[in-house]
This record gives sequence, C-alpha cells and structure tokens, in this order.
Amino acid sequence: MVHRLRGLGISVHGLEAADGVGGTWFWNRYPGARCDSESYYYCYAFSRELEQEWDWTERYPGQAEILSYLEHVADRFDLRRSFSLSTTVSSASWGGDRWVIDTEGGERWTCRWLVTAVGCLSSANVPDIPGLASFAGEWHHTGQWPHEGVDVTGRRVGVVGTGSTGIQAIPVLAASAAHLTVFQRTANFSIPARNAPLSTSEAAGYKADYAAIREVQQASTNGHPFVVSDVDTLALPDDERRALFQRAWERGGLRFRAAVRDVLTDPAVNDETSEFLRSKIRSTVDDPEVAETLTPRDHPFATKRPPIDTDYFETYNRPNVSLVDVRADPIEAVTRDGVRLASGAEHPLDVLVFATGFDALSGPLLRLGLRGRDGVALADAWAEGAATYLGLGVAGFPNLFTITGPGSPSVLTNMPTSIEQHVEWIADLVAHLRAHDLDAEPTPEAQARWADHVREAADATLLPQAASSWYLGANVPGKPRVFLPYAGGFARYRGMCDAEAAAGYPGFALRSRRRAA
Repeated sequence: MVHRLRGLGISVHGLEAADGVGGTWFWNRYPGARCDSESYYYCYAFSRELEQEWDWTERYPGQAEILSYLEHVADRFDLRRSFSLSTTVSSASWGGDRWVIDTEGGERWTCRWLVTAVGCLSSANVPDIPGLASFAGEWHHTGQWPHEGVDVTGRRVGVVGTGSTGIQAIPVLAASAAHLTVFQRTANFSIPARNAPLSTSEAAGYKADYAAIREVQQASTNGHPFVVSDVDTLALPDDERRALFQRAWERGGLRFRAAVRDVLTDPAVNDETSEFLRSKIRSTVDDPEVAETLTPRDHPFATKRPPIDTDYFETYNRPNVSLVDVRADPIEAVTRDGVRLASGAEHPLDVLVFATGFDALSGPLLRLGLRGRDGVALADAWAEGAATYLGLGVAGFPNLFTITGPGSPSVLTNMPTSIEQHVEWIADLVAHLRAHDLDAEPTPEAQARWADHVREAADATLLPQAASSWYLGANVPGKPRVFLPYAGGFARYRGMCDAEAAAGYPGFALRSRRRAA
C-alpha cells in the first residue's frame, strides 16, 4: 500500500507496532510455522522484476524464508523510510476533516486518509483460564512467540489447541520434548502438505509461466492458480472415486479441495470426502481410541480452515505424546505445576503453549480504538457484529479504508492475491478523491445490502455448519456470531469491486471538502 500510494505522489507513512517488517511472519515464529499456500504464488505480483529475482527454496516456505522475502521487498523498494517501527496506535479519531492518530509513545499523527493493514489474524486469543498467573513454568501464545525461541528439550510441554497452528507446531515440539500433552477441544481434518525442496527446474518453470499463473489466480474462487475439478464425484463408481481421492491425497496440500467439485455446497459430496479423510486418520494412528478422538465428526470437511501438515497424525504414535479430550473433560484451571481438568486429573508441565488462534478479522480493527463521525466508537458500531461495505470501508467512518476487512474474501483466499486487489482498489479510490477534492464513506444502505449478501453467500455453502469456527467468531467468548469473510468467491468479488469503481462508487457517499469547509 505504501509503495502504491508513493507511486501516485501521495504523502504516505506507515505506523507499525513491531520493530521490523513482516506482519504475520514477524510475529509467528513458533516451531513449524509455515505457509499453507505454495511459495511460487504466496508472493507479490505487482513487480515482474521481483518475481524473477527471488528464489524460493521449498514448496511450502517456512516463517524465516517468508520474512526474508518481505524484508527483501522492503529494501528493494526503499520502503523502510516510510515507516515508524515500534509504534503502537492507541486511538484513531475522525476530527471532521482529518484523522487524528495517537500512539502509546505519545506521538500524534494526522492524515486525510487512513488505511488499515492490520491483518485478519493478528489479535492473539489467549484463553481466560483461572490460575494462569500462578503457573511456575513458562507459557506462550504461538502468535507472540519469543524471537530467541523456546528450548523444550527434555521438558514436559502442553499444547492447547489443534487448529492449523497447533497442527504445525505439535510434530516439531514432540521431536524435542520429554513429553508432549495435547489438549484438544475440536478434532480437525488435515491434509499432508508433501513439502519438499523446490528444484531449480521447477522454480524456472514457475518464473517462465508467471503471466499465466497470475491470470488463473485472478479468475479463481480462492486466489490460487488452480481450478476446481468439474468431475461429478458421486457419479463415479466407488473404486474410481476412491482412486480420485487417493491421487489428491498423494499430491497433498490445498489442491485436495480443488480435486472434488461441490465439496462446500453438496452435503453428499462432502460426506464422501469427509469419510475418506476419516479413514486416513484411522489407518495412520495406531491406537484406535486415540484415532477416534482425533476424528472430526462435528463439522463437514473444509467448513473450518482446512490445515495441511507434516506428520501430524503420525505424531500420536510416538510414546512421548498424549492426547487429552478437553471437550469430554474440560480444563478447569492452570495450577502452579501444570493443568487440572474438571475430572480432577492433573497434567504436570514445564511449558504451556496456547495454539488458540486469534480474534479474527474484526479484532485487529477494534484494537485500534477507532472513532468515526460524532465520536462513535467502532466497538459500538459493531456491537451486533462487524459490518462493512465490500470489506473496504465502514459507514460512519469517513476516509477509512480497510485492507482485507470483514466482509471480504480475505482468509478464504490466498492472502497476497486478496491484499493486492484491495491495495489497487483503495489506491484508485484515493486518487479519485484527491483529483475531485472529496471525502468518502460507505452509505448505510450499501453496507446493509452488502451484509445481506455476505450472509446469503455463506448460507449457500456448508461453511456456517461449523458452529465452533473462528469464521463465525465462535472461538472468542462474547463475540457476536456473524460470518465474517465473504464466501462468494474471489473472482466474483473482484468483479463487484470493479463494477463499483466503474460506476463512480455509488455505494459510497462522496462529499466535497470545499462544501464541508
């Protein structure tokens, strides 16, 4: 965003809480942290030169490699001079014609346009468990992992949470810990990543094909460079259907979903897919009781974020790994020496890891202390759930633009694709506002229509059936239950954004600054 606005000749400055660039990949340094999109398309598309000069080393890049890439981008385009690092925003208020931003360090900034690039998964969700402060060991949230690392060699480790982060961290922690105890509330589906080094010839092939790769991404449902199969899975004989699933399983990664048409819209297709994945858990985990506990039965496949893994289910065959079902026997308290369950059972621990995710999509924005027209707090405007227009702005908050905000495809897509689409769209809007000396904010009517459409798009899928999903805010106590991302598909969404701009932004109230003055 900074690069794009700077290219338009607009004065722009970024405020960043971290002491370095990288966002997600600056903070999430937990063992096993790795991308679940493949490296050749989990990267920027705005520069052909950048595409050609960077060499990825793995199919699925790890945290350190992605952070190195983002640092390279910041240096290559001379972006660091446009940022204040180690700067945390404490509040941001619309002052009638400008935004006034205060920081925890006592600085005050003013700007005509405020763009939030706070990410969808950046507000760590640490569960409020009685007794945590009394724990004599050390505890960490995966999204706030110490930069110096945590040595678990020979120590008793507990992990709370088996979402995508826990699924990545658990095998790595188990390899070093004296004993690892996994506290699972919700069993999860997971697909093998099949990660491997990226050969020189593979990398060269991707670089040669980038134009076509980007074209497929823009036309796809999820911003990935592959299309969903048109095979009618249910029409296949049982052996052919099983072979199709098996081929997709062996290929691994997020492409597994693309091998099965209608998996998120047809319950019968999903049932077949889910049962195949359950059979893989049973055939991988040696102990039938442990396998059953690890088998998801409360939500259809891919209605929660579908993780990919390296030896996740195999890890439960290790003698130093225990699985605790905290849905059957909930955590009652953290004690000085470990974790106590409702049954009275105690698990002694030296290190406690919370892989409990984030206050997703709306949480990072609420954390900014935003106040719009007439001093209305965003927290009050969203008391019944996050509401935006196109995920790009909020009624009552003039000249505020939200990159991958609630109501946009965001977390249901390859994030760089969605981020770049928003950056380009916001930059074009700002250029229009500057040229005509206008302020802009979504109209309440357009925002209400979009909220209805977001809900309809979700209801046309099986996604809302995962009652415990963070897509609905279900992982945060007291959070309103609203389906937060847009499930209608990236290409469809991009088309609607383009139509909005081409029509002169009818969903926005455009007000002359001269008249306002």
